[in-house]
Order: sequence, then C-alpha cells, then structure tokens
Amino acid sequence: MERIINIHIEKQPEGVYLATSEDVPGLVAQGRTATEALEIARDVARKLIEARRERSGELKLLSIGDSFDYPLIVNA
Repeated sequence: MERIINIHIEKQPEGVYLATSEDVPGLVAQGRTATEALEIARDVARKLIEARRERSGELKLLSIGDSFDYPLIVNA
C-alpha cells in the first residue's frame, strides 16, 4: 500500500544531501545528490516500516488520495 512520508532534505557543508523524516523515526539517508538521497530514503523507509510492523504495529502514515502535490527534481 502506498503511503505519503514527508522527507526533509538538507545540503551538508561537505556537499552531500541528508534526508530525514519526522514521520518515520530513525530514517536518515545520505546521497551525493538530492535525488540519490531520496532514493536511499525510500529504501530505508520501507525497511523501517517493515521492522516497526513486526515489532509493534503500523505507523500512522497518510494514504495517497486522488490528488496530492509532489516536488519534482529536474536537472536542467
């Protein structure tokens, strides 16, 4: 089931991008680009959600509705 997770991306002084989320405790991902950090964050989120489900139940995450906004990253 697809869910919406808010991700915060921040460029670090070292030049890498750090992705974290208040929606999924423990989610931290780093990438050379914002896109790479998001891809890694998606994988980390899946694993954390799965582990949480096995230990103590579901996280309360928003369901994807018929319409939502999504920031598209384009290298132009």
